[in-house]
Amino acid sequence: MTQSFAPIIMLITPWPLLAIGGIGFLIASRKPRIMRRLVKVAAQFALIAALAGNIIQIVSPGETVTFFSTPLPGNMGHFAITVDPHALSGIMLLLVAFVGVIVTRFSFTYMEGDSREGVFHQRLSLTLGAFFTLILVGNIWAFWLSWVLTSLFLHKLLEFYENRPGAILAAQKKFLFGRIADVTLFTAFFLLVRTLHIDTFPGISRALETIQTPDASLSIAATLIAISAILKSAQFPFHGWLIAVMEAPTPVSALLHAGLIYTGAFLLLRTNTLLTVVPSSRDLLMLSGILTIFVTSLMMITETNIKESLAYSTCAQMGFMLMECGMGLYSLAFVHILAHSLYKAHAFLSSGSVVEHFRVIALPHADSAATFTRTLGALAIGTGMTWVTAWMFHYSLRNPPFLIMGEILSVAVALLLLQGMRTAEGSVRGFLPRILGLCALVDISYDILHELFTRILRESIPVAPPPPDPGGDLLLGVIAAAFLILMLIGEFLPFILEKPFWKKAYVHLGNGFYIDLFLSRVITRISQNPGMNRPFPERR
Repeated sequence: MTQSFAPIIMLITPWPLLAIGGIGFLIASRKPRIMRRLVKVAAQFALIAALAGNIIQIVSPGETVTFFSTPLPGNMGHFAITVDPHALSGIMLLLVAFVGVIVTRFSFTYMEGDSREGVFHQRLSLTLGAFFTLILVGNIWAFWLSWVLTSLFLHKLLEFYENRPGAILAAQKKFLFGRIADVTLFTAFFLLVRTLHIDTFPGISRALETIQTPDASLSIAATLIAISAILKSAQFPFHGWLIAVMEAPTPVSALLHAGLIYTGAFLLLRTNTLLTVVPSSRDLLMLSGILTIFVTSLMMITETNIKESLAYSTCAQMGFMLMECGMGLYSLAFVHILAHSLYKAHAFLSSGSVVEHFRVIALPHADSAATFTRTLGALAIGTGMTWVTAWMFHYSLRNPPFLIMGEILSVAVALLLLQGMRTAEGSVRGFLPRILGLCALVDISYDILHELFTRILRESIPVAPPPPDPGGDLLLGVIAAAFLILMLIGEFLPFILEKPFWKKAYVHLGNGFYIDLFLSRVITRISQNPGMNRPFPERR
């Protein structure tokens, strides 16, 4: 009984939100104040339950518990409500519950006085409840159903302002990509069940541990799972809806960017054993991730709208997480999810107060030779710090994925150092020790968090990266080069824009090379929406 207590506590986390969402069909329009209070209380209950479930699981670890099960036709296994308490789901549940409380409290005042306030809170409640269920369940068919419902409920939130053509178009694009992801994930799960005769994530992981060479069905399943994650994570060129979704209410943007956008990455973490035995699926994730990082980072440079700049940042960060999963660094991807979620929730909910700060982009004034010398010096210092901290924590950078992550960390420290030097405005003597100390703190914190979560997630996520493959080694080289190039572009941008060719390229880049514009027009014609049948202007 003691062992099953943690799964029971975790299981009841989403039910008040789902129940209140169901009640909302009756009272949302007539009793908006009651609706918003109920949702706020349900979100607080979810946070308390998630916290209690994690504490109980630490004190008295529970085992997998099946609360409901029914057979499915066609040798598809069972649909079951199964809770498998482990650190991955427990921490993710706590994170989303925390973000949910923040978003519901913000929505309490943000939506006050809106004519459809109650409807908004009802949709928010259903979306949160479905996402909590997705995080908790261990049965793949229950996961798939939660995956679909979370997307459909989110769709209703995204199109909340029906009189905003931009919001409707973004919702339509996401709906299309979401349904494709539903089909690819269903097909992948079907292949897994028919091949392994197992319908739970833990069971699939145990079965794959003994497989050295996967057959065609497992390879196809892994590839389809990677595609599903790419579509859900707004990766290039399917990123446009995430940028345009800023037309939705701010609480929706915060919830999406700080929680729901990680659905694809969470899927990869749950199926990490399958990705490990199918190198081609990991290569696809690395390729998609670095392409998205490179393109959206450049697009972000051209953006003047603060919320859209944050959206481009989310695209790039999601690409980073998928790239980490492709490299087999799953614990780092999870740390990335935690850090990015908390930062992004704060960034969106406070975006209105920082508009003035970002209204004008200040570019540094210096000659190219001095800029090159300063950049090279900062990179040398960053690389030295990374190698020293790796030695302190006994990390071997000879392993290719760790070596590339060390190079990326060196670039990040160098950029922080360069920013600090520009901020100092000549007072380098007093400022340099402080910025060097901050850079060292970043390096050390990175290694501490990596080691901590590697230990915490040991039962859910493999500790060592998967064995290298020729295609993966080539992509690792591309990743290393891409981050160096992005660093140089950022530092030399004032000189680059002096060239006529790059000025023209800058305009095209600001329009996303018109890929999303093309998709928008295609979807507009397909949708047959009278309010959308007009051309969309290009950005200038």
